[in-house]
Amino acid sequence: MSTIQTTNLKHESSGSNNIVLDSSGNATASGNLTVSGNAAVSGNLTVSGTGNQSIAGTLQFNSGYGSVATAYGCRAWVSFNGQGTVAIRASGNVSSITDNGAGDYTVNFSTSMPDNSYSSSGWAMNGSGAFRIVFGASDAFPSSSAIRIATCDGTNAKSDSDYVHFQVFR
Repeated sequence: MSTIQTTNLKHESSGSNNIVLDSSGNATASGNLTVSGNAAVSGNLTVSGTGNQSIAGTLQFNSGYGSVATAYGCRAWVSFNGQGTVAIRASGNVSSITDNGAGDYTVNFSTSMPDNSYSSSGWAMNGSGAFRIVFGASDAFPSSSAIRIATCDGTNAKSDSDYVHFQVFR
């Protein structure tokens, strides 16, 4: 293992786990990357590989709006067919969808939220391109492991949708 100490950067490499800095301040990490203190990269930071990439604390960045702020990530998302037999098209942190009846679904999380104080949003449409309203089902409160949602047509009646897109932020 080699160690290079520069002002506020400690670079350690062992085998294929490397952090590489180029002359413009860009950093590329492959393998495992763990930041437990403060780290600053003045250029681009790229993390790749199949190892664990984690930051203990908050992730903050300037996304071009002139100030550095905490980034709040999407903790779960799903795109599914809610018509007939419900089928997930693509998802992140969603294990399954439960069909509770016409336009009534439960989104089940693969990894639970820390609590039920999260925000969610979504949209839906049917095959003809008519948009539907997505909202929290009135008879169920969100839990840390799932949230019940409903899709409604233009008359506010629950109805199945060909395309349902739903996200959870925390």
